[in-house]
Amino acid sequence: MSDFWKNKSVMVTGHTGFKGAWLALWLTHLGAKVHGYALDPPTTPSLFEIANIASLLHSDTRADIADLLQLKSVFYQHQPIVIFHLAAQPLVRDSYHYPLETLKTNTLGTTHVLEAAREIESLRAIVVITTDKVYHNKEINHPYSERDSLGGSDMYSASKAAAEIITASYRESFFKNSFVNIATARAGNVIGGGDWAKDRLIPDCITAFESGNPVYLRYPNAIRPWQHVLEPLSGYIKLAEHLVSSDGADYARAWNFGPQPNNEATVALVAEKLAYLWGNNAKIKFYESFENPHEANLLKLDSTEAYKKLGWFPRWSLGEAIDHTVSWYKGWREGADMLNICLEQIAHYKAAKSKRSTGNL
Repeated sequence: MSDFWKNKSVMVTGHTGFKGAWLALWLTHLGAKVHGYALDPPTTPSLFEIANIASLLHSDTRADIADLLQLKSVFYQHQPIVIFHLAAQPLVRDSYHYPLETLKTNTLGTTHVLEAAREIESLRAIVVITTDKVYHNKEINHPYSERDSLGGSDMYSASKAAAEIITASYRESFFKNSFVNIATARAGNVIGGGDWAKDRLIPDCITAFESGNPVYLRYPNAIRPWQHVLEPLSGYIKLAEHLVSSDGADYARAWNFGPQPNNEATVALVAEKLAYLWGNNAKIKFYESFENPHEANLLKLDSTEAYKKLGWFPRWSLGEAIDHTVSWYKGWREGADMLNICLEQIAHYKAAKSKRSTGNL
């Protein structure tokens, strides 16, 4: 990875968010000249501020992807080789409260990014990050592959499925005979240090444990494809490298980056492991309510295509992912240099061997 990215201009939208901050950090570590485009960090605290990601960037634009003229101006100014599009409204529950805003950001915002990219002569690849929730989920024990149909029973899922369709349309309509190759990337529930978004399991647990309160689980029996945030990010980086290669058009399509099947676990199991590692009498309670909006209880990904075509494989078991997550938050609690902690975890991840069949916890 390292030689490829050295001195390349790269644009990351959503770089102030959890995944975007980790990606921006990793790309700068690989030698890329990273330009960020996003709103202010969505949470306080945030990984972006705690690890001082801004100090690593070549530029840091605070603006909305709804502003097409601003997007065009920033893209034109920095002439990126690769665009990673992560800016989004990322929460299922928020999509019930703010459906129009969710569609505006996730669907129209993606359209704006693709439209602005049409005018960039330097550009060679775009990786649009969506979600595993783009699939028409029948909640059966069937891992979804890239060939399965799209859907969305909530506005978040629908907005991301629409972004997939729009991306495919732009690829066929405007980029098919160009030097720019476009792919979408779908990943499962990511965990890792630096996430403080509301209504996510790990942040909810850490916030409760820190305050000495029990964490209440809304869907304890829901099965999720858990993975450390570095897993899909490594896939996004590898995918971008393939898109820029001489046969990049062969990779211009949708890709799944999910964990191994043994990394699928219930919300309750992950929370219990987290509480055990945190210690200090961390407590968990189950909370079932008819007022909870619908969220899928069973969702699995099939990443065979990424294994075969990209040579990408998960490196950490679920147990290792949780270990590194807890270690990160404990370091933050103790006042450690979190930029160094992040770099150490990236180094540990890169040194780990790929796992094609791992144990659970």
